[in-house]
Amino acid sequence: MAGLRYNNGMSIPAVLDNVPAAVDDPVNAAILRVSEDTLQGFQADPFGEIAALSGLPVDVVLERVQTMLRAGTIRRVRQTLMATSLAQGALAAWQVPEDRLAAAFDTMFQRDPFSGHVVIRTADPASPGSRYRLWTTLKVPQGYSLAKHADFLAARVGAEYYRLMPARCLFVLGVGHVRRQDLPIGSRADAPADVVDTQIVQLSELEWQVLMALKREFAPDEITRDLWRSRAAEAEVPLDTFTEVARGLNARGVVGRFSTFLEHVKPTAGDKRVTRYNALFHWAVPPGREIEAGREVGRFHIMTHAYWREGGPEFKNVNIMGVAHGQDKDVLLAHKAAMDAHLESVGIPVAYTNVFWGGRSEIKPSEISPFAYRQFCLQNSLDPEQMRS
Repeated sequence: MAGLRYNNGMSIPAVLDNVPAAVDDPVNAAILRVSEDTLQGFQADPFGEIAALSGLPVDVVLERVQTMLRAGTIRRVRQTLMATSLAQGALAAWQVPEDRLAAAFDTMFQRDPFSGHVVIRTADPASPGSRYRLWTTLKVPQGYSLAKHADFLAARVGAEYYRLMPARCLFVLGVGHVRRQDLPIGSRADAPADVVDTQIVQLSELEWQVLMALKREFAPDEITRDLWRSRAAEAEVPLDTFTEVARGLNARGVVGRFSTFLEHVKPTAGDKRVTRYNALFHWAVPPGREIEAGREVGRFHIMTHAYWREGGPEFKNVNIMGVAHGQDKDVLLAHKAAMDAHLESVGIPVAYTNVFWGGRSEIKPSEISPFAYRQFCLQNSLDPEQMRS
């Protein structure tokens, strides 16, 4: 039987008895290059948009996303939020005794809804901050204290010290592993990255109502073309109202991207790994030049995150940080060397730089609902009023 051809020229057998779920399948790769991190803002018809940009029929896109989600290749599908605009947040580094490190990791991942990325990192033992092995992202809903929650977690896991590093501003935020494969060393945009501020936005009760339904991840059987109708029902508003509020939230800068998230390091279908290494880069640049340096670092295509954070004396006063992922450690180091050379070429001095390598990791969205935080406090014998900022 003759094969079919998609709009992008890709061929496919006329009959598909077993739908591939591996990331290196050509059809899946074409979808993922679009769906991981290129759909910015609220999308009324995200799968239609993915189909248009990948040149594939929308029914094929829906089938493949469902299959990859069921197989675990895609770990979640959801509308992301600019959580830095909705809740106090910080990158947290924890110094935990080695014999408690694994248990602390499990606690942060399994028992704290407000800890998102949980990663055990290593650096040269002589490096400043190398004893801070456990790294998390931490967000606390509006009205509550980030420091008080961190104190609670430190006591729970037996941390000796911790360092909170809020983002002063963002330059890059978008994890697209498939489209970043095989990037030429030093590949960068023609212009510096944009700056995204982290000012907290106040929402109405209706906006929170829509937001909570908007952000919840999708189960495989929810992956349909008419994606938002059931979420509007969940929010107890008409679909037109849901869409109007979502677009308003998007205009206010609190909606991120619609994304299919892949496993960062764990094997997926066909024993394929999307990446093997993730590197947290540190740079210390002169005070007053953080935004300029962040925009220059953020223009490099390998970067999935880039931000201005103050590392403090524990980390030799680094103030620009970024994350890159890849299959080869030496390739990631070559990309960093290209960034270092570029900073020098544009006249930005770097007093100190380092790399923290990720090992064991788990990624989940941080909860940002004030209602969820109050419930968490009651479940953990905490007085919600005492946890307020």
